[in-house]
Amino acid sequence: MIEWILQDFAIAYGLKYVSLRYFNAAGADPDAEIGEKHDPETHLIPLVLDAALGNRDQLEIFGTDYDTPDGTCIRDYIHVSDLAEAHLLALRYLNDDGPSDVFNLGNGNGFSVRNVVATAMKVTGRQIPCLESERRAGDPAVLIGSSKKIKNILGWKAFHNDLEVIIRTAWQWHQK
Repeated sequence: MIEWILQDFAIAYGLKYVSLRYFNAAGADPDAEIGEKHDPETHLIPLVLDAALGNRDQLEIFGTDYDTPDGTCIRDYIHVSDLAEAHLLALRYLNDDGPSDVFNLGNGNGFSVRNVVATAMKVTGRQIPCLESERRAGDPAVLIGSSKKIKNILGWKAFHNDLEVIIRTAWQWHQK
């Protein structure tokens, strides 16, 4: 809807815009100064790390019977530092008179819920108790983004696309 509004404003008022469609923003500032915290928390990586810290009794895994290698959902996680770089490139693009456009931002790789939990246990050195529950209505098995367009047009690249790096930076922030 917002993209339609931006498009209407572009036509009516000459507004130029870039819309960046994030997949699962994750990780934290490498200096652990800025991180992710919601109330209530709904994002997987912070929930996993809360369980590692003992702030929750267990992590609830919604669905273990998906048509994926380990039966859990697969998602594309994009590090916040890579998102910040995409914003800077988008601003430069508009400043250089690039036309309005829309870009997906993902790292092009998917990680299952069980991959996230296993990686978090490796990074934290702690056990993460899990409760397997039924699927949530509407959850697709796999959601992975293509960033081909932004790579081709703006030269953007995900540098922090390793799940261990994403979780390590989030863990450093969560411990603070």
